[in-house]
Amino acid sequence: MNYGEIKYCDIANGEGVRVSLFVSGCTHHCKGCFNSETWDFSYGKEFNSDAEDKIIGMLNNDFINGLSLLGGEPFEPENQKALVPFLERVKNVYPDKDIWCYTGYTLETELLAESRARCEYTEKMLSFIDILVDGEFVESLKDISLSFRGSSNQRIIDLKKTLASGKVVLYTLKSGRK
Repeated sequence: MNYGEIKYCDIANGEGVRVSLFVSGCTHHCKGCFNSETWDFSYGKEFNSDAEDKIIGMLNNDFINGLSLLGGEPFEPENQKALVPFLERVKNVYPDKDIWCYTGYTLETELLAESRARCEYTEKMLSFIDILVDGEFVESLKDISLSFRGSSNQRIIDLKKTLASGKVVLYTLKSGRK
């Protein structure tokens, strides 16, 4: 897997101050995508142990709330394969830091059901994610007033509560914003 960028002290992609990993590779190709250069699976640098160690080190600050995964598309099957062992490491080292993940796939119809995205790593990957922002970016539904998402069809899901209850539980932002 490759990645396009690692951002330290990111406040745009999840609550609080975060470290954000922008993975490469996406087959959605949403019109108006803010990060279309990451559609290419070979874009950027190789996600290797040095990149993992760099992120682990960045997370080792009390003011960092957690890790955000963006893209590209973290749930492309080839990206899941690389991300699962890394996310397990993050959760083992920092069990109190949360993990947000942005995906163009929809939870119920593509990640929890048979689809092109679902593979042998999907269940494990979902188990490490606390908050899932799902749904493709739809340019005609773009709304800059929304927190942590680009279009009104996208949802911020409390994934832990959703997986425990078997029904989608939307996450309530600490700020109370939509």
